[in-house]
Formats: sequence, structure tokens, C-alpha cells
Amino acid sequence: MSLRSNLKLLTFSTILIAVIVSPASAETALHERLDAALSAGDPQFDQQAAALADDATFLRRITLDLTGTIPSAEKVRAFYADSSADKRIQEIDRLLASPEYARRMQYVFDTMLMERHPDKHVPAKDWQNYLRESFLENRHWDDLVQEMLTVDGTDEKTRPAAKFLLDRELKAEQVTRDLGRMFLGRDLECAQCHDHPNVNDYLQRHYHGLNAFLSRSYLFRDPKTKKTSIGEKAEGQVEFTSVFTKEEGKTAPRVLDLPEIPDPEKPEEPYKVKPAKNVRSIPVYSRRLQLADAITSTENQAFQNNIVNRLWALMMGRGLVEPLDMWHSDNPPTHPEVLKLLTAGLQERDYDLRYLIRELALTKTYQRSSHRQPDSESTDEPDYRVGLLKPLSPEQLAWSMMQATEVTKRTLVGLKAKKIKDDPENGVKITAEARWQEEALHDALWRNVNSFTVTFGTVGAQSSRFDASANQALFLLNGPLIQSWLVPGGNNLTARLKKLESGPQVAEELYLAIFSRFPDEFETKQVVEFLKASEQETHQGILELVWAALASDEFRFNH
Repeated sequence: MSLRSNLKLLTFSTILIAVIVSPASAETALHERLDAALSAGDPQFDQQAAALADDATFLRRITLDLTGTIPSAEKVRAFYADSSADKRIQEIDRLLASPEYARRMQYVFDTMLMERHPDKHVPAKDWQNYLRESFLENRHWDDLVQEMLTVDGTDEKTRPAAKFLLDRELKAEQVTRDLGRMFLGRDLECAQCHDHPNVNDYLQRHYHGLNAFLSRSYLFRDPKTKKTSIGEKAEGQVEFTSVFTKEEGKTAPRVLDLPEIPDPEKPEEPYKVKPAKNVRSIPVYSRRLQLADAITSTENQAFQNNIVNRLWALMMGRGLVEPLDMWHSDNPPTHPEVLKLLTAGLQERDYDLRYLIRELALTKTYQRSSHRQPDSESTDEPDYRVGLLKPLSPEQLAWSMMQATEVTKRTLVGLKAKKIKDDPENGVKITAEARWQEEALHDALWRNVNSFTVTFGTVGAQSSRFDASANQALFLLNGPLIQSWLVPGGNNLTARLKKLESGPQVAEELYLAIFSRFPDEFETKQVVEFLKASEQETHQGILELVWAALASDEFRFNH
């Protein structure tokens, strides 16, 4: 059995223990080497770098990044009270082992790979479940990509993985461009008809080399099941002509500047299943099946660079190369030594993304405050002396608002009670399981999340920029969904705040629930004065306080 297979039999906690006791542990940990690389050659770096974020800021940041929501007020209090020296490490490991982490990665990779485009052949629910299960199992990135680019959609068990190709309908201009963007970090769209006019590194043969893997493939619709899958022909060559120079060329399948992959000698019968009416043809030799191996090959440095750059951007707020899909010699990584360390770490751990995310979370770079030192000059260059602000994704915003207003807490209480009533014998045990709770909450509240993705999400290439629209402002201002969460009921946030006897108590509960921190003296005074001014309408004053906090910049960003 291979090392990969053996590792997959271990639980995440066992893997962590193995790392601690392995001979490699004598070496400096990756997160320490990353911090050292960022400060190397700059004697002023440590003096100018921001201090580590306080516990509340760290807890909110890591919880948002790893689970897609803010921590509960109870969790914030407990983290404050915990005096353990390694409590941050413990929290990172706890979150990475949670089912909420897999859901967060489902959202991240669904958005990255499908860019919120509408469904065509594979339902989003099936695809998203596939992603979530993969991250629950901690499947490694090269394995996932291998499967996504290999399956043909005929097997119901693996059909969800075919969404990347099927929902792009094997259209050359879309599939080829997205293969380059999402797996190689290169947008080759403008190299389809000629060498790229602005990027010397992007050549027409690069575009058509990728296209050659799929040029013989086509969509086949089964007349009985009405389902679409991928068929393939045994012949067909890729030729191209530059519209600028009229120079002609041809290419076998290839990835960028790696060698072409020639077809083997054509057998006397080139088909396993011959082409015929209403028949999905299958060749003896498939060019399409060479794509996954070529993309994930250890020789393909672009594949490794791309995913570590995207994970760095996910955690740090911007990539070592920006835009993420414009990697070329005139737009090199800002910190090449950091990139080198990340790709080496990825290879050493066999494309284990959870390991790499853990190491990024452990860096001082990740844990720095977003407030600059008073004597540190602001610069447009990304030097990572200070934590960067990250706008919440639509999914993060939805789950965080439901956490803050205690919609999730109230919903979970109801779901547990119903399950116990329906299953008196096993209900208590089942509802205590973290995975059951996460899945039950998601199934109950996904429509709320969808309302946010429709309003705040963008279809197509994603950006880390924050751009607010009038529709988004109206959704927050008077949208019925959010307004319904503010109505006092049961033991939700507004109901609890109304029951408190003093303004300082209201301020503390408000800030813990929404901002995941205690208020300072000035903030407490502001809340007290506002409540006094609205004394005749205390009910409305509480609702306005909560709404204003939810609509604030502090809530809308991870900082």
C-alpha cells in the first residue's frame, strides 16, 4: 500500500501526532520558515511589523477563515478566560477537524471552480456534497483534480466530479481558458488567436496545447436516461494560425512549455466502442485521460504554484501574485522565497491542503493585527507587516449574521427537539454529534444563505475587492429576511438585550454577539447614551443598535 493510502487511513489527530514525533520535527516548522523569509534582508521589519492581534481579533479571524462564520459570544468568553499558552494552536486544530471546516472549503472551492454559474448538467447540490465529503475525508488536491478531469459522467457515484467539464459543455474557449486560470494561474484567453499581445509568456501554442487534450471529446446525451456524459473520437489534430502574423502551427496535447504528449501508434481498431447513432464512442487511446496526469505532474510547477498562491490569498487577503490568474515573468511573485517554501511544503505533504492551511494560520504573518505601528509608514507594496482586511464572502456574511442574531442557535434547539421527539431511543445521542448538527443546520437554513449569494455574489471571475451596490444596501437596510431576524422572540439576541437591566450590560452582550469582543469604555458610553435618548422607545432603540452593528464596516470585514 502506498504512503498516500496509509495516510488516508489515519485520522487528522493521528496525523498531527505523527508530525510531532517524526524525525522531520527536528527541522524548523514551515510556519516559522515562512515568517523568517518575509522578514529576511530587512533589519527594520520586526520593529515596524504590527503586534500580534489580540485574542478576540484572532478568534474572530480564524473562525471566519476556517469555518465561515463568527464565534458565538459564549466561545469568545471562554477563549478570553483560557490561560493556556497554546490555546491558539488548539483552536486552529479544533476548527480544522470540525465539519464546519469542510463546509467552508466547499463554499471556497465551489466559488473558485464554478464561479457561481447556473447549473447545466450536474446539480449544484450534488457537486457541493462531493466537495464537502472530499474535505471531510481530507482528500488531497492532486487526487481531487485527477478525478474532476478524468470522470466522464456515466457513473452516478462519480458523476458530481464531472461538473467542471460537463457544465462548461466542453466548449473549447471556456474549458481551455478555465483550465489555465484555475489550475495553472494563467488566463490564456487572449492567446487563442495569436500570441498574447501584452504578456510575452502567453503563447498561442500554450492555449492550443491545452485544447488538444479535449478537442476530440464531445457531449453525448443518452436517449434513454436523457443524461449528458462525455464521449470521445479517436482522431483529430489541433492546428492554428495567428491572425496577426498568419504563421501556422500545430500541437499535440501539452501543458505550457512541458513536452508534447504524442499519440501512440494507432491500432488497427482504434475504438473500444465505435461511433454510431445514439452511441457514446470510446477510443482505445484517450487524449482526455492524459489531461489529469499532465496537469498534476510533479514536473508542472505552475499547478503547484497556483494552488499555494490561492491558499495564501485566502488566508492573507491577497496573493503572492495578483491577479491570481495572471502569473507571468512581468508579474512575478512579490516574495519568491515564500512561494518556494510553500510549494516545497505542499510536495512534501503530498498536496495536503489542510496541512498547508494550518501552517499558514500558525504564522505570525497571519496573526498580526490589522493596525499599523504608529511609526510604520504605509506602503502600496504588500510587505505583510500588518494584517490585511478581507471582505466577507456572501456565505460568511449570511452565517455570521445568523450567528450574531442567534438564528442558528434557536434553529438548532428546534431541530434537536424534533429529532429527539421523532427518535426517542437514539435522538439524544445523534443530536450530540457535531456533524449531525452542522448538516441539520445547513439543510434548515440554506435558503437564507442563498438569498445572500444572489444579492452579494458575482457570476464569473471572482475578485477580492469590496464593491457595494444599491441592491446590497437595500437588502441590509430593509430586506424582510434580516428584519425578521431582528424581531424579539424566544431567547434571540434582541429579546435578550431587551431583558437586560443596564446600558453597560446591553453594550457588552451586543459587542460580544456581533463583534466577537468586549466593548471599550467609549463604546459602552455610546450605547448607554443612545439607549437613554431612545428611552421612550426602548424596543426600537435595541433593534436599531443591532441593525447598525450588523451593517457596520467592522462586521462586514474580516480584520
